[in-house]
Amino acid sequence: MSAQRFGKYDPRPPVPAGHRLKTSAMIASLAADGMPVIAAPFGQALNELAQSNDKIVGLSADLAKYTDIHVFRDKHPDRFYQMGMAEQVLVSAAAGLAREGFQSWATTYAVFAARRAYDFICMAIAEENLDVKIIGGLPGLTTGYGPSHQATEDLAIFRGMPNMTILDPCCATDIMQATKALSAYKGPAYMRLLRGNVPDVLGEYGYQFELGKAKMIRDGVDVLYISTGLMTMRVLEAAKKLAKDGVDCAVLHVPTIKPFDAATIAEAAGKTGRLVITAENHTIIGGLGEAVAAELMRRSVHPTFRQIACPDEFLDAGALPTLHERYGLSEDAVIRQTKNWLSE
Repeated sequence: MSAQRFGKYDPRPPVPAGHRLKTSAMIASLAADGMPVIAAPFGQALNELAQSNDKIVGLSADLAKYTDIHVFRDKHPDRFYQMGMAEQVLVSAAAGLAREGFQSWATTYAVFAARRAYDFICMAIAEENLDVKIIGGLPGLTTGYGPSHQATEDLAIFRGMPNMTILDPCCATDIMQATKALSAYKGPAYMRLLRGNVPDVLGEYGYQFELGKAKMIRDGVDVLYISTGLMTMRVLEAAKKLAKDGVDCAVLHVPTIKPFDAATIAEAAGKTGRLVITAENHTIIGGLGEAVAAELMRRSVHPTFRQIACPDEFLDAGALPTLHERYGLSEDAVIRQTKNWLSE
């Protein structure tokens, strides 16, 4: 039986006496049982970079602890700026520091950067091509706190902004390597952030991040997953289980959404006989799936094509594992959907 669904203003049933509402699963660990994790990989990487680069400065909109930049703050308090709950001020200050020769790392929740500060990012940072890195925590459906905190459309919003490099790393290894690559890159960038104890998935595959490059993590003849962000870890786990059922799956990880590695994607998708499935922690509108579909059409590559993504709607609040299952982002949901498509 499916869970009861409520509208935004519908009354909820009272909590039974003696029961307590629990919210620990609202922002839950993304790691599967037994999966290794690394604490605050972004903060660790930024600290390492700051040791040899005194031009790195960090800023936060009252969310340092929740975007892992508190690790940098505690080591470099003279290079950290707490801007309060004012994202427009945050990005404007980051732009000003960049104009003075600093490399600014501005952190907040992804939903606040994309919605509240868009015009300031566009005018003060992107148009001027300044060296500002915007780091967005809680990307997509990584919180159960409802539409006010779920940045399910941030990639669509930023993809249309000129000069903006966009990253959606998968795991701790990806985040640490991407942070170092972004520091070497001089220009505006937006990176989605998984924070806290982040699963370390790609380390076992000998993965090496390259800005602007998609990477084949594993090959297979039946299904090609083209994935980004946390969905790469989900499809990798799904691929292991599908292999036991005789389904051989490839996984092409796309950590850079812009610039887009269309050539590598088209070459992989052009191999005949494979079902191509894009997987992203983002609305089905305007993200990885549509970017892949557009490039394949432009290059006259026409595989059987399907998308795993959040629906085009405001999502529910609730326990995060429940929401991932409801909206098709869980490992089990990926497996079920893949099998259904293969049987069509």
